[in-house]
Amino acid sequence: MFRMILFIHILVGAICLVAGLAAMLAPKKMRLHKKLGEIYHFSFIIVLITTIGMAIIHWESSSHLLYIGFISYSLALIGYLAGKFKCKNWLAIHIGSILGSYIAIITAVLVVNVNRLPVLNNYNPLIFWLLPTIIGSPIIYIIRRKYEDSNKKNCCNLK
Repeated sequence: MFRMILFIHILVGAICLVAGLAAMLAPKKMRLHKKLGEIYHFSFIIVLITTIGMAIIHWESSSHLLYIGFISYSLALIGYLAGKFKCKNWLAIHIGSILGSYIAIITAVLVVNVNRLPVLNNYNPLIFWLLPTIIGSPIIYIIRRKYEDSNKKNCCNLK
């Protein structure tokens, strides 16, 4: 049972990674960006469900994954809902939350697989817990600034 859940988790996690990256690279305000975002969000739900299953089956060694899974998915959900309902500051919330959830997925992949890579397994594992956030946070800041600046320009042009 655990192996089947793990297989689904890995397969759908890979789909989540690819769909997320493709959505980030796709032109915004286009159908493709929205469709890829839907795939990213749906696959993240499956990743969370499989995380819950694996954490329950191996509770003593994996209970912490349950909390990490919920926190990671909550970022994806907040970003998804911000894009759907367009609340105040929705774009900043959407960008920050979705990219934050993507950082969480990348962190999970690194942490789980780093010991399998001969070159990287010599480093302290804590580096791979922190590196995606250290790299990703400034990227989120830059992208949010870019879109906030372009929105301000659009607003000024409309007046």
